[in-house]
Amino acid sequence: MIDRDRIVKTFCDLARIDSPSGEEAAITADLTRRLSALDFETELDDYGNLIARKGEGANPLLLSAHMDTVEPGRGIQPAVKGDRIESDGTTILGGDCKCGLSAIVEALESIAEDGADHIPLEVALTREEEPGLVGARKLDYSKITATDAVVFDGEGPPSRITSASPTYVGFRLEVTGRAAHAGIEPEKGLSAIRIASEIVTRLPQGRLDEETTFNVGTIEGGSVRNAVPELTILTGEFRSLNLETMDAVLLQLNEALGEVRGMFPEAVIDDHLHTEFEAYSLDESDPMVRRIMDALDRLGMRPTMGTSGGGSDGNIFRQRGIRSVVVGMGDHGMHTVREYVTIPDLVDAAHLCEELIRA
Repeated sequence: MIDRDRIVKTFCDLARIDSPSGEEAAITADLTRRLSALDFETELDDYGNLIARKGEGANPLLLSAHMDTVEPGRGIQPAVKGDRIESDGTTILGGDCKCGLSAIVEALESIAEDGADHIPLEVALTREEEPGLVGARKLDYSKITATDAVVFDGEGPPSRITSASPTYVGFRLEVTGRAAHAGIEPEKGLSAIRIASEIVTRLPQGRLDEETTFNVGTIEGGSVRNAVPELTILTGEFRSLNLETMDAVLLQLNEALGEVRGMFPEAVIDDHLHTEFEAYSLDESDPMVRRIMDALDRLGMRPTMGTSGGGSDGNIFRQRGIRSVVVGMGDHGMHTVREYVTIPDLVDAAHLCEELIRA
């Protein structure tokens, strides 16, 4: 039986383990211990992703969540306040994705406690999801046989199914001008910051339409205030559910770069673009969506479907031919110090996981 007190304790225990991206060793060890105690065969792949399996038979179900968190995520102090879990306001809470981890662990503990039969299972708990789904990209898929997966990494209740996720393109622009003393001979310089500002003013910003966003995230340039800056680096991203819109935004970016290169022919402007993940779109005819909806119906939860502006390991799994669906896990306000977890939704996420894996 799903135990509210136990899952709350599991969540709080996991939340207290520092696991910023790239520093997941401690939480990996904790989760390995928990899964081993439940008679799962566990191993780490070459990248440090935790893979576990239990049960014989064809077509196991893959349960997945990621182990890393964003900053500020060190020294988290979770506090239970009624039906919510919050941080002390100086850090994130880490519900993304320790809610998902907790839901999976609680469902497996409940099954073991009840002595209930379950379908064959595989578990993939990934590292470094937050910097760009790195762990899922580097996961050793030769160790995964499942073709169906549920990813506990969505915002809101578990009845919320992510129906679509965008294509994401990150970019890095390196502007090289010419340094000079700012007080003695500034006319000999070519300001990389000035050139970068010309680029920024020609780029779109924020929400472009219901399916598309664009953001310049960082600008780094210059060395000292009395020198004309020689180097400036811009990083940003754009994402959309519509591939034609993605092409149009890319064209706008290239046109802006071409115009500024023409304005400053002595400067060097290098652009580096990389696609982090590809879009997908699902509806109720998808077999895995149907499977989750049926489980929610049996639990008396009303399924809803909604698009997401973010990506998850589910994007990568789908690219690898695994029919994955992302569901909510009870987290709200992800990536902020105002993040909180609704305990009833967290409990329901465990109920959903248990319902999916019972034989």
